[in-house]
Amino acid sequence: MKVKTSITLSKDIVEKIDSLSESYGNRSTLIEKAVRDLIAAREKLDRDQSDLEIINKQADTLNSEAIDVLSYQVDL
Repeated sequence: MKVKTSITLSKDIVEKIDSLSESYGNRSTLIEKAVRDLIAAREKLDRDQSDLEIINKQADTLNSEAIDVLSYQVDL
């Protein structure tokens, strides 16, 4: 379901949107895609940050396990 809304943008942004919107059909479609892409990128960044926090909390254990595995493969 679509909801009609009103936003205020700088004139130069509207001009750029208008120049690109032909490939997307219209302004609304272009803006919706841009916002969806921004939201998806932000969600991915949040997931990546969460994963990094988990990895960092377990870094000592993971590094010990990696060194143990490598010790069977090469002289350290």
